[in-house]
Amino acid sequence: MPSIRIATTDDQLRACYPVMVQLRTHLESQAFVIQAQRQMQCGYQLAYLSNSECVCSVAGFRISESLSWGRFLYVDDLITDAQMRSQNYGHQLLDWLVQYARQQDCAQLHLDSGLQRLDAHRFYQREGLQISSYHFVLKL
Repeated sequence: MPSIRIATTDDQLRACYPVMVQLRTHLESQAFVIQAQRQMQCGYQLAYLSNSECVCSVAGFRISESLSWGRFLYVDDLITDAQMRSQNYGHQLLDWLVQYARQQDCAQLHLDSGLQRLDAHRFYQREGLQISSYHFVLKL
């Protein structure tokens, strides 16, 4: 039976890396652990779903507030291992995030997704998420 936990140790973060790097391909293992730990000091959390053999799916997220959305859970990263897709792991982790957001008195859950991630967009829409805005970037 799969279980979902929040990574708190370097070993747990390292176990999540093989899945996370499928989304964040620019990261190497040790840099990922260091950056995740630094972000965790500012509220970032990394939830992971594992079965008896390995980490199958990961989600980096944070709780925040804004004038436009009130209190919300923002998903920074959400990925299921390419070899584990279509086994309900992504659904289970997203459902866990929704429940966690409700427990934390969040009014909404938000995430951005790269334009190229068409399979992910279909998954999010199947899960009831709506495309609600454009996200603009200016690299400095």
